[in-house]
Amino acid sequence: MQLTCSFCGRSKGEVGLLISGIDAHICEDCIEQGNEIVLSEGTGKSKKNKKEVLDLKKPKDIKALLDEYVIGQDNAKRTLSVAVYNHYKRLNYDSVKGGVELDKSNVLLIGETGTGKTLLAKTLARSLEVPFCIADATVLTEAGYVGEDVESIISRLYQAADYNVEATERGIIYIDEIDKIARKSDNPSITRDVSGEGVQQGLLKILEGTVANVAPQGGRKHPDQKMVQIDTKNILFICGGAFDGIEKIISRRMQANSLGFKALSSDVEFTEDMYLQYAIPSDVKQFGLIPEIIGRIPILTALQPLDAVTLKAILLKPKNALIRQYVALFELEGIELIISDEVIDYIVEKAIEFKLGARGLRSVCEAILSDYMFEAPSDKAIKEIKIGLQEAKKVIERLRLKAA
Repeated sequence: MQLTCSFCGRSKGEVGLLISGIDAHICEDCIEQGNEIVLSEGTGKSKKNKKEVLDLKKPKDIKALLDEYVIGQDNAKRTLSVAVYNHYKRLNYDSVKGGVELDKSNVLLIGETGTGKTLLAKTLARSLEVPFCIADATVLTEAGYVGEDVESIISRLYQAADYNVEATERGIIYIDEIDKIARKSDNPSITRDVSGEGVQQGLLKILEGTVANVAPQGGRKHPDQKMVQIDTKNILFICGGAFDGIEKIISRRMQANSLGFKALSSDVEFTEDMYLQYAIPSDVKQFGLIPEIIGRIPILTALQPLDAVTLKAILLKPKNALIRQYVALFELEGIELIISDEVIDYIVEKAIEFKLGARGLRSVCEAILSDYMFEAPSDKAIKEIKIGLQEAKKVIERLRLKAA
């Protein structure tokens, strides 16, 4: 008797694998199709009615995880730790005593480039037990135009959750470069702004909570494409942006408030780097975010520019410190890399000069080590490389001459 698949009817010779049951058989292709149907249709009523209880990480524990990889920015780390902890609590308890419903509080991070906004988000992703994804606001456009719809953000989280709707609905999304969708002026736009104000308006319901129709595989929507419905009311949104120029807005407001009876103490001297910590929602509105979207991101925290001490600590202290990365790269070639303390201080000095924050550290390190990384793998005689101050200065000066 020839064995056949009980679902598709193909014989054993026509399929790669045929699994036998008590009174039936199934081939590998039918198993794959059945698995896809289960994933697309959800996990069944029994699991939907059963709520999964998540393991709560306390704010101090979350901050301790961030401290291992991110130097400084204590205020931002405390804010994120509390926001994520409250997010866990909301997921575990729909209501508290008295029938009080717990609303989510989305977070807005403001800080110059290279201060650690994206690094904080990536570090959270390593430690969280909920689905997490990072989306870029710069690729979003208003629905109907070339680019990605705002629902594509939810699609990425859906993919990160391994196409599980329930897991997606308790996830966290970091939207980077949100300042790039600011409108050009504080006045409402009278012309179509498909990559600015229009995107902000598209984000409103998603941030607050709505049932969004998303394409499972991402991409543009098509009439014949099957959509998945995802409720965003329990998705926590963390938004970040450099907001370049907001310091001037804050400065003008503070100088205006310092007149008359509200005069500030004359002993207080403000530098441009200090203004960010005094940012308030009205400053973000004047920068170009619409009031409706600001109201849906109630927690605002600023990241401070990095000083020389912090930059040096970033080079040496974290688990994935930059110097450790380069030492590990050379160790893979059997070469010991030795960088003097003078060179470390010089790298920090140049990074501050370039005004690129922590990213400037990598730029300077790459420039100094580039020739060594090119030559060393081909020269088996090299077992040790020592980088001195003079060698580092020669490389940087040579690059400056090229730029000139």
